[in-house]
Amino acid sequence: MRRKSLLLLTLLVSSPFLLAQEGFTGRWEQRASATQARQPAWPPPLITTYVGLIQVARADFIRQTAPNHTETWNLDGGKGLNLIPLANTELVVNLPPYLVHSVPTVINGAGDMSFVLKYRYLSGSANHGNYDLSAYLSSTIPTGSYKNGALDATVSPNVGVGKGIGIFDVQSTLGASMPVADTVKLGRTILWNTALQAHVAKYFWPEVEFNATYYKGGSNDGKIQNFATPGLLFARKFHPKEAGSRLGFCVGAGEQIATSHFHSYNHEVAVTTRLLF
Repeated sequence: MRRKSLLLLTLLVSSPFLLAQEGFTGRWEQRASATQARQPAWPPPLITTYVGLIQVARADFIRQTAPNHTETWNLDGGKGLNLIPLANTELVVNLPPYLVHSVPTVINGAGDMSFVLKYRYLSGSANHGNYDLSAYLSSTIPTGSYKNGALDATVSPNVGVGKGIGIFDVQSTLGASMPVADTVKLGRTILWNTALQAHVAKYFWPEVEFNATYYKGGSNDGKIQNFATPGLLFARKFHPKEAGSRLGFCVGAGEQIATSHFHSYNHEVAVTTRLLF
């Protein structure tokens, strides 16, 4: 009798908290679903920042090969958690990647942590124009150990635009990365990334990306670095027939190939894993 009374008392005390949590989660999911319903259903490209809004937990695994044939593994790829806390708004918290070097004299360690705040200004679903226009501000904190990160924090304003026609879409972002201190020594970079995707065989998204970096100031002043990145993404929901179901996953892989005379590495193999919620 005492055990039943204790169980009943526990249920009575915890019920308001559980109902509040369920209500909070339900409202969050409804808000995220309503926000995403007003934009195209493209998957985020392998390298180029997604121009729409998404809720995802993501981890990438990257292997870079330098001109001297040394290799660096980037575990996690500087990815993390993307959330939609408000309508038309996305908040991203990216964990520090862990870098593993093939050169014994270079010490392995964590890279820099980063954050992104994105706002979607205009959008239309596949039946209402099939387009996206957003702006976002990203920043990094010099948390890297043993020279595995930047010397100073950076701030990067960016704009992204996307347009779909039939099974094809193009997503492009343009921005600049600016250190908050010692800009004369470190310089600034202008980043322009464009992804061309196609939707084939229901779940598959082959793509090719072009990733360009323009250096202004610093030791690489005036140089241009460009990569072409063919890749393939596979994306689907866990329960596609359930109304309101949000859970899904996406996996993909691709390879960056240097196409410019100047390049800090020859090529890069990237694998992405994503849990959509």
